[in-house]
Amino acid sequence: MAKLRMKKLELIAPLTDSKKIIELIQRRGVVELYENSDEELETANVTAVIGEFERFRSTASNALDILNRYAPEKKPLTDMFGARDEIEKHDFGDKAAQLEKIMNGAADIIRNSRLIADAQAETVQLTLKNDLLKPWSSLDVPLNFKGTSKTAAFIGSLSGQYTAEEIEAQLKYPSPSAAEEESPPNACAVEVVSSSKEQTNLFILCSKESSADTEETLRKMSFVPVSENPPVTAAELMQKNSRRIAQLAKQSEEAEKNIVSMSSFRQQLEFAVDFLSMRTEKYAALSKLGITGTTFVLNGYIPEKYCESLKKEIDKKYTAVITFTDPADDDDVPVLLENGRFSAPVEGITRMYAMPSKGDVDPTPVMAFFYYLFFGIMLSDAGYGVLMVIGTMIVLKKFRLEENMRKTMIMFRNCGISTVFWGAMFGSWFGDIVQIVGREFFGKEIGSIALWFQPLDDPIKLLLFSFGLGILHLFLGVGVSFKMSWDEGHKVGAFLDTVPIYLTITGVAPLAASILTEVPQTLKKVGMYMMIVGIVLLILTAGRSSKSIFGKLFGGLYALYNTATGYLGDILSYSRLLALGLATGSIASVINLIGTMPENKIVKLILLIVVFVVGHTANLAINLLGAYVHTDRLQFVELFGKFYTGGGREFAPFGVNTKYIKFKEENQNE
Repeated sequence: MAKLRMKKLELIAPLTDSKKIIELIQRRGVVELYENSDEELETANVTAVIGEFERFRSTASNALDILNRYAPEKKPLTDMFGARDEIEKHDFGDKAAQLEKIMNGAADIIRNSRLIADAQAETVQLTLKNDLLKPWSSLDVPLNFKGTSKTAAFIGSLSGQYTAEEIEAQLKYPSPSAAEEESPPNACAVEVVSSSKEQTNLFILCSKESSADTEETLRKMSFVPVSENPPVTAAELMQKNSRRIAQLAKQSEEAEKNIVSMSSFRQQLEFAVDFLSMRTEKYAALSKLGITGTTFVLNGYIPEKYCESLKKEIDKKYTAVITFTDPADDDDVPVLLENGRFSAPVEGITRMYAMPSKGDVDPTPVMAFFYYLFFGIMLSDAGYGVLMVIGTMIVLKKFRLEENMRKTMIMFRNCGISTVFWGAMFGSWFGDIVQIVGREFFGKEIGSIALWFQPLDDPIKLLLFSFGLGILHLFLGVGVSFKMSWDEGHKVGAFLDTVPIYLTITGVAPLAASILTEVPQTLKKVGMYMMIVGIVLLILTAGRSSKSIFGKLFGGLYALYNTATGYLGDILSYSRLLALGLATGSIASVINLIGTMPENKIVKLILLIVVFVVGHTANLAINLLGAYVHTDRLQFVELFGKFYTGGGREFAPFGVNTKYIKFKEENQNE
């Protein structure tokens, strides 16, 4: 089926039904809306309403994040595969009616969270203050003590480590009243409260007369007064801060309990987030409508297969005029892919690269067979393939999956089936575990169990086989290019651009293969003739667009050069089939060998089991990723490069784009 045919939809209905019709179209999810371009029609200004819904949604989402942080929901690992909860339309309406209650609960959760945040911030500040006060804890006078009527006090710090005597020596001044007498100088009493190599904390007491000189001397010594100066001692202030920290801890604990007690509120918050998202999108859609005094006009793109069912449903419930027309050539038509059961699982690979443009075919059905084929050859261990098939089948059977996840599981199941086939053909079942067990535990030599051959014994055969598959893969891309040109009416051009390449590459193949293995002389001779014919045709026809003879000749020679170098590089790329296939089997065999190193059979069995489980799990994970990446690469670079442009825009219907819920009737078209 590939790309679905698109139609342009125009719907005209009474303005009073606009919201209901928009909601119906949103639940169906089959119409991509675009803005009405008729300048004579008005548009609704819904900016304020959208802003309000976004604000409410942000509140609900924030509350949900807080709830998940303080009361995380315990989900099994397998829940990662779970689909969104389905909801009936009438249940949706009942829950929507409780939105005010839900938002009040969300506000309560946020309020408690803010209490915790404020308490934590204040606790950090108080703890820091206590850390700063700790060096002063032994000081038995208030930190704001400035002295008495006859004395002056200084409380502060000096950089470096000093003794009290060193400080006192610098704080001795002659008494002004005894300037002419030989009386002893006035002295300051210095107490070192605490000290370290970096800092000395001091309490200094001196007479009022010498306080100015003392202050000046201390200033020159870069004395820093204590920052805290309450009318209490440092120890008393630390006790007060500690009591406050305890109160804040209790307050935080109480607020956290309040949040945890609302864990049953989680589903309501999830509903509110999705409901408000839908309402935001609904009003954004209303802004795209063209409006008159009594009617509205809706425009969009819709897949042709959904046209009649949607028209019947709207006509049944509302008074509306609906018309479907073909898009114009210059319309920006979106692309929607739809393929059969075999190809649909790899649609995600196409999306990963680029959606097809207007002139492209959908490459999904083209690449599907080779995708599964190459993946199986690269992983190439039947045991690993069996695990893939069993694992994906369990997930598909036991879990409700979203459509994209379901397709991904089916893709890996199909890749697993291919891996079982090629693993059996190459005789790899968890490497050579069959031979290892037979030899080490039963004393029996078991030969090759390959249905075809073992790549480690004959890597050249696998290499040539890989190149052969690569040529077929490339020829498939060239063939699609032929069909596209033919359908566009360029029948002669399609023939001249394709046949010379087929002849040249097919002719070169046996000649190149003869370098690595024996090739029948007859086949080589036929290949030679085909190559010559292909080269001649390529030189004579590739430059046909040029008007001069020299232009045609040089155009042909240039095309020959590009074909030779380009296809050589492309074909060599398929050697990765050999490389990854050998890597998987070789590593698996080494894992088995490590497990059988001990001589004692009991120890050997125990070690083999442990090494088998751990080693093969790691080997499967690494090579599964490698097979996936390199299989993608062969499609994107080698195959797509022959015919695919990409650059299309994926169909983005106006629908229920929710995270937690979906309607049971969603995307169902009666």
